[in-house]
Amino acid sequence: MELSHGGLHWFKSSFSAAGNCVEVAHLPGGGVAVRDTKDRAKAAHVYTGPEWEAFLAGVRNGEFDLPVA
Repeated sequence: MELSHGGLHWFKSSFSAAGNCVEVAHLPGGGVAVRDTKDRAKAAHVYTGPEWEAFLAGVRNGEFDLPVA
């Protein structure tokens, strides 16, 4: 899907560290776009609403936590 960045409202987490951030934009129709804040000219990754909800559920459940050393 080709995505124009114009007109989208991008959000960055308040937990973002300096220079290591991603931004999220809610798309018409319920999808979500994710982009790298360091290189906004790169194409955003686009997900459907159900894909995004499944990802967030996994995050909330700790499924993507880094392994403890």
